[in-house]
Amino acid sequence: MTNIYVLLDAIDPTILSYEEWLSVGMAVKHEGGTSTDWDTWSQRDPARYHAGECVRKWAGFMGSAQPITAGSLVVLAKRHGWTPARDTGSALSWDAVIAQTDLHVIDTDWIEDAEVTAPADWNPIRELSAYIGTLFSSEDHVGYVTESWTNDDGRQLPKKGSYARTAGEILDALGRCSGDIGAAIGDYDPEAGAWIRFNPLDGKGVRDANVTAYRYALIESDTIPIEKQAAIYQELELPVAALVHSGGKSLHAIVKIDATSKEEYRDRVQFLHAVCAKNGLDIDTQNKNPSRLSRMPGVLRQGRKQYLVGLEQGKASWAEWQEWVEELNDNLPDFECLDDVWDCMPDLAAPLIDGILREGHKLLLSGPSKAGKSYMLLQLAIAVAEGREWLGWSCTQGRVLYVNLELDARSCWHRIRGLYDELNIAPRNRDKIDVWNLRGNAVPMDSLAPKLIRRALQKQYSLVIIDPIYKVITGDENAADKMAYFCNQFDRVCAQLGAAVVYCHHHSKGAQGQKVAQDRSSGSGVFARDPDAILDVIELVISDELRKQIANQAVVDALSAVLDTAAPDWREGISQDDALVAAKLGPEAYQLLGAGAGLAEDIVEAEARAGRMSGWRVEGSLREFASFDARYLWFTHPIHTIDMDGLLEDAQTVGDPPKRDKNRAAEDTAKRIETISVAYQAAAFDGQPVTTRALARYMGNESEAGVRKARRYAKEHPEMTLDGRGGVSWGRGKS
Repeated sequence: MTNIYVLLDAIDPTILSYEEWLSVGMAVKHEGGTSTDWDTWSQRDPARYHAGECVRKWAGFMGSAQPITAGSLVVLAKRHGWTPARDTGSALSWDAVIAQTDLHVIDTDWIEDAEVTAPADWNPIRELSAYIGTLFSSEDHVGYVTESWTNDDGRQLPKKGSYARTAGEILDALGRCSGDIGAAIGDYDPEAGAWIRFNPLDGKGVRDANVTAYRYALIESDTIPIEKQAAIYQELELPVAALVHSGGKSLHAIVKIDATSKEEYRDRVQFLHAVCAKNGLDIDTQNKNPSRLSRMPGVLRQGRKQYLVGLEQGKASWAEWQEWVEELNDNLPDFECLDDVWDCMPDLAAPLIDGILREGHKLLLSGPSKAGKSYMLLQLAIAVAEGREWLGWSCTQGRVLYVNLELDARSCWHRIRGLYDELNIAPRNRDKIDVWNLRGNAVPMDSLAPKLIRRALQKQYSLVIIDPIYKVITGDENAADKMAYFCNQFDRVCAQLGAAVVYCHHHSKGAQGQKVAQDRSSGSGVFARDPDAILDVIELVISDELRKQIANQAVVDALSAVLDTAAPDWREGISQDDALVAAKLGPEAYQLLGAGAGLAEDIVEAEARAGRMSGWRVEGSLREFASFDARYLWFTHPIHTIDMDGLLEDAQTVGDPPKRDKNRAAEDTAKRIETISVAYQAAAFDGQPVTTRALARYMGNESEAGVRKARRYAKEHPEMTLDGRGGVSWGRGKS
């Protein structure tokens, strides 16, 4: 039976009716669970959860003649996308093919035949007594047949036989029969032999329904020599309780199955037959039923003895044997010696995101709500498809699959197109982005992974993005064992597709600024250890002063864009300093372009856009690359852009208490003064006049944003003076 906790993990209480919720509680109680189990599961529906309600309801579940069982949980779990680990949701037929590993154990071409000879002191009573004593307990009812009939083809077949006697009664009769086996079990036809059923019965019949314990299964083959059969049984280490020579062309192996139900018996017999078939044993596939007859040792058949070849051979139990077979077929790689690769080291996987993630590796993007994580991942999809930068990191071009678990399909398509427009990127490689829209169809990751792999196997994806993972988490996200199993599914995707996997998760509750980046994700610490790379985004506080700077810069950028188009020479008539101040650039723009140029609307729109901007810090933990300095981003719906001016570097994280270190501001100022001082000395080394652009060059960023940053640092230096035309001097103090 499937574990009820596995079923509970698969059922989402938020979409159940009240009656279905009650039925889950009744099923949990019937199957031996506790009220705490039901209560813990119910807490996954916080909108309807009421503390103590489960305990009160639990006391009223008194059972009934038709109880609600785990079967009801199975129905609900399947409705939510769950499938049993070993089937597809329906019972297997006896002829169904079980998908297993290779199951190859032996090489039959190199097996030497085993000697099989009848015992010289063959004793029928001892043979049958040993057989029954090994397979049955004294109170078990044993079915056997000594009478036969002849069909139209002349074959002698068994009749229904006896099934009412216990093993203890038969053994007692054998002990008192003075060597006459017929006196104990009835006379048999020595031309036909006799038969016995290897599983105990209820004493009322001989059908499968009369079997009381699924202990054994029968294996026999009559297409290969007896000696080869015996050798293969030995090499396979089958857990054989009794091996009987049939008096014909086969050995009957009574194999320990030890199943707890008919369904488990069916699964195990299928596995047994699959192993035999894979290892050169052409068995009779009709011998599957638990009530099947086998040849009885201790009787004659056409002048040949039916005798015990051996008892208790091979592995001691089914569990030990199955584990042994599966270990031999675990599909794990062999050990490798360092010496073998020392002089021919394999190439490292190529970077997909330069300095962050290699091809075929895993990346976790974590962050709080409203961070625009989905937009960030869609930007990544575009960056990889088009071979462009993402958050300042170069991406190798490749094909992308975006697994959309949360957005309406139409909204997702519009987001992608909108991002292309906002980023001003020509969609030359839009055919390299595929989307798998699964909102409303999500299933747990262990079920999703094989479906994804099957569909994507021929697509040659470089990147698979799964957004977000809370929709497909298998089990409790705080349980390390379940999250390890969950994360292993990403490894399957990486290994079988050769693609990198990027997945998205949310922060835990509470302030996050005092935690390191890898510890901010909600749930088990597995999320901090499993990925090859973690990128974490955390929101920053935008002070009123900083908000004013943002608004100023937004207006300056908007006016500069208009002036660059309408009056390309506009910078010649205004100082460099005034060109960076909205209050001074605005009148200049009105003077050049006139009141009808629509500048007021541009200014209002720019200020509104600045008001919507939020600031974020990106930190990371990398396994394959050196660590990187935190990066600072602006999120202006729907895109993230790098803070090129360094405005966010001193911002505090949202939710953290105010900084207590009164010296922090002074320390930060001192660092900026030291940075600009070093840049000035480097720029002045060649004897040429120092400019803000030269300072920016030596600070590592000669772009316009870098120039603005250098100017801001220089204005803070107590001994530097800016002349308004981009020049910088040192030593005369502030004017």
